[in-house]
Amino acid sequence: MTYLVTGATGFIGGRVARQLLAAGHQVRALVRRPDQAQDLAVLGVRLFAGDITDKHSLRHPMTGVDGVFHLAAWYKIGARNRRDAQHINVDGTRNVLEMMKELGVARGVYTSTLAVFSDTGGRVVDESYFHDGRRLGWLSEYDRTKWLAHYEVALPMAKAGLPLVIVQPGVNYGPGDTSTIRELWRDFLRGALPMVPEKSAYCWAHVDDIARAHLLAMEKGRTGESYITAGPVHSLFDALQIAERVSGVRAPKRLASPGLLRMIAGITGLVNAVIPLPARYHPETLRVAAGNTYIGSSAKAERELGFTARTLEEGLRETLEHEMKT
Repeated sequence: MTYLVTGATGFIGGRVARQLLAAGHQVRALVRRPDQAQDLAVLGVRLFAGDITDKHSLRHPMTGVDGVFHLAAWYKIGARNRRDAQHINVDGTRNVLEMMKELGVARGVYTSTLAVFSDTGGRVVDESYFHDGRRLGWLSEYDRTKWLAHYEVALPMAKAGLPLVIVQPGVNYGPGDTSTIRELWRDFLRGALPMVPEKSAYCWAHVDDIARAHLLAMEKGRTGESYITAGPVHSLFDALQIAERVSGVRAPKRLASPGLLRMIAGITGLVNAVIPLPARYHPETLRVAAGNTYIGSSAKAERELGFTARTLEEGLRETLEHEMKT
C-alpha cells in the first residue's frame, strides 16, 4: 500500500512513517523543506515539497495513494506569535480533507487531540464527551484551533461520507521529543522544578504506542468514528514520583494550587501586554497548568483497534535514560 503522511518531520509523524516502512508500505511525505528531511529520504520515504496551507500543493503527492495520515499541526503553548494556528490547524486540515475527497482517496486518519475536551474536571471521559468551546471558551489557542478542526471540519466531513477515522492522543513523550514535555523532563533531571501544579493530570503515552495506534486506525477503524488513543492516567505529581523511582533524581514535593497559578497568570498577563514573556511564564501556559485535567479512556480503541499502551514507568525509564545521555 502507498500512504501519504503530513507532519512526517514531526515527533509522532516521523514514527508513523517509520512504522509504515517497517510494515512494508510505500511512504510519501509532504514536507516544506525537502533538504531538511533527508533522514526520511535515506530510509526510503519519497519526499514531496508542499504545505498543507497551500491546497494546490497537495494534489500531486496525494494522487494515487491508498490512504492519508494527516498529522501536521501547529502545537505551541504560550507562543508569542499565534497567527499560524488557525491557518495550519483549521484551514490546513480542511485543505487536506477536501483534497482527499476530490481525489477519491479510499482511507484517511486525522490526528486530533484529547485537548478538544479541554479541562475534564477530573473525569475520565470517552468519545461521547463534548466541551462546548464556543460557549465556555478554551484554555489555549492550540485547544481552540484543534477544537475547530475536529468539530467543524473533520467530524462533519466524516459524517458526510469522507472515509476518515479520527484519533485523539493525549500527552506524548519519548526519545526525540522537542515539545514542552521534553522541557519538563529536562528541568526535572536538572533539579529545576521548584514546585508542581496541584491536581493537574494527563494521559501519558509513549510516542511509539501512539504511532502504532495510527496504523491500527487505518487498518481497523470505523469510518466516521473517533478513538481516544491515550496512555494511562497520572497526575503530574505522580508522574514525577515515577520519574524519581526510575532515575534516582529527587522529584519536587511542593505543590502549587490552581488558585495560585491562576492568580499568577493574571499578573503575568498584565506584564506580557507590555513585555513579551518566555513561553513557560506566559499566562496561557500558567492557565493550562492550573489544576486542569486532560484525561480520557482508551477503552474503545482497545476494544475495536487492539490498541495498548505501555506503563509510564516503562516508557519513562527509556526516555529519561535517553535524556541523561544527551
